[in-house]
Amino acid sequence: MDSLGDMDASIGLVGLGVMGSAISALLLDGGAQVWGCDVAGTRRAQLRAAGGHIAGSPAEVAARCPVVLTSLPTAAAFHDVIAGPQGLTSARAKAFVIELSTLSLADKEQGRLRLAATGSALVDAPLSGTGAQARTGDVVAFVSADQPADRIRAMAVLSRFTRAQYDVGGFGNGSKFKYVANLLVAIHNVAAAEALVLAEQAGLDTDLVLAAVASGAGGSRMLDIRGPLMTGRAYDDATVRLEVFLKDIQLISEFAGDVGAPTPLLSASRNVYQSALAEGRSGQDTACVAEVLRGEAAGS
Repeated sequence: MDSLGDMDASIGLVGLGVMGSAISALLLDGGAQVWGCDVAGTRRAQLRAAGGHIAGSPAEVAARCPVVLTSLPTAAAFHDVIAGPQGLTSARAKAFVIELSTLSLADKEQGRLRLAATGSALVDAPLSGTGAQARTGDVVAFVSADQPADRIRAMAVLSRFTRAQYDVGGFGNGSKFKYVANLLVAIHNVAAAEALVLAEQAGLDTDLVLAAVASGAGGSRMLDIRGPLMTGRAYDDATVRLEVFLKDIQLISEFAGDVGAPTPLLSASRNVYQSALAEGRSGQDTACVAEVLRGEAAGS
């Protein structure tokens, strides 16, 4: 990756979890100075070891960087970062904030209004892809803001660590696109698990099934990405934690209800995720839904 232009050569990142840490690594590789902030000391230490700089608060990140990326797990964390005692709205400098998380439209709009009151801008730009994909830049961004110039500036920054950037129009459309994308992810992940457990029960070589089926009409990104985790029963190095994805499924269900869209397959898939949660798999990768189906197969 080439180095960033002078205007956005220093980039702030609030939230250094699975996605945030992957993004920071790519930005550092591309020549950016990265100032990061996270509540977890281990994550701060990882950024420092990789060559990044640590800020003591979101306000300090905004004071040091013309662009701030936020990648946060919950609405509560988002609102604290925006308007908490040391949040972005308390910074003297005006912030240009690119929000990458999956949150409700109401929460993002509230954050936008709070930042606008201080002269700062918020771009709604959720990412579609897993943590493993993010580490190689194989994610896409759905970029939305009311001002076209804000979308253009955000897309230039996002191009440094995403495979593609889509200008989807006015503020909030990015989240709507993400809900559509994650509906498919939720269903395809369970579908991949169902197919692989069928193959196991039939006594087939699952490695060969993955190779052969993925190359045909039944292939999907979820089969490619999560299939090996399912066959290897490797869930502990989570690229998307089950508990986080269940939050996303709730957002999709609420949004679909608001617009009157039926989601029977999402509802059926949600039951499998909730069963995995009941088995104590909250911190595991969402590929762990395969174990729910294996358990049902063993009991049949």
